Amino acid sequence: MVHRIARYLIVALVAAATLVAQGPKCNGTARECEQKIRQLVSGRRYFGATVQDRNPGLFVNAVHPNSPAARAGLKPGDQLIALNGKSLREATGREFKQLIADARTTGRIWMLISRHGAISKIETRLEPYTKEQVAKMVALHLQMTHTTTAGAQ
Repeated sequence: MVHRIARYLIVALVAAATLVAQGPKCNGTARECEQKIRQLVSGRRYFGATVQDRNPGLFVNAVHPNSPAARAGLKPGDQLIALNGKSLREATGREFKQLIADARTTGRIWMLISRHGAISKIETRLEPYTKEQVAKMVALHLQMTHTTTAGAQ
């Protein structure tokens, strides 16, 4: 994502990983897969952070460079307290992804985070995938599932 988080890079990578998990090769040709991936992420927005469920709560596991999350100042280890007014103290990763998906219409999000015991508010906008990100998703899928046919198609 990403499932709903597919709207951002993490979900798209998860989608590619799901295709890989289903078998060493997918049923489509390399060209069909490339078109499907590009269609999947076209016009979708992403946040640029992965979160991890801990009992209780959600914590930032990674922040992708040059992403909306990185520009907002989110850092690995931050605990997520609230997103657009909805509490995340007892939330799951799936609920977080749904809240991000719900924010896609406006693209604006604000979060309360806890870092080293201090609570901060961050604001950012979800952004469309860049051409480079889409190219990386396509390349990853082709490399992992079309290793013998990627160059021939």
